[in-house]
Amino acid sequence: MKEKRSFFERLTGTLNPREEREEEEETGAPAKIFTPKKGVAEETGLLEEGELTADVYQTPDDIIIKTIVAGVRPDDLDISITRDMVTIRGSRQESQEVNEGDYFHRELYWGSFSRTILLPQEVDVDAAEANERHGLLTIRLPKLDKSRQTKLKVRSS
Repeated sequence: MKEKRSFFERLTGTLNPREEREEEEETGAPAKIFTPKKGVAEETGLLEEGELTADVYQTPDDIIIKTIVAGVRPDDLDISITRDMVTIRGSRQESQEVNEGDYFHRELYWGSFSRTILLPQEVDVDAAEANERHGLLTIRLPKLDKSRQTKLKVRSS
C-alpha cells in the first residue's frame, strides 16, 4: 500500500526514493524524476515563469553573477540593473515538437524565465558588464566605494 505523498512531492511531481524503487521493480523502467504537471497558471491562461539558478560572489572590486542561459540568444536576454538589484529575464524556446507520449524523461525547462537578485552592496550601474560564452552568462558589477572621499572647492561667483 502506497503512503500519502508529501506536500513537496505533490508540488514538484517527484516521487520519494522508496516509491521510485517500487515503480522500477513493477515496470522494469526507471521512474520519472520530474513530470511537469498542468498547474493553475496553465488552466487559467496565466503565464508561469521559471527561475534561473545563479552563483553570486564577490572579489575585492566586483560582485559577480553567473548563471546558465544555454539555448537563449544573447539578444533575447533582458538584464535590468539598479544599484542594489539585478533582474535577468528571457525565454528558452523548444526547437521541435515531440508528442508527449514519446518522452521517457522530461526535465528541461522551456518557456520564459526570470531571476531577481538583491545585491549585498551598491554597485556602479554604468560600469557593469555582461558576457555570454558557451551558455554561461557572467555579469560583472563594480562595487561602489562608499569610503572614497573627494574634496570640493567652493567657487565664488
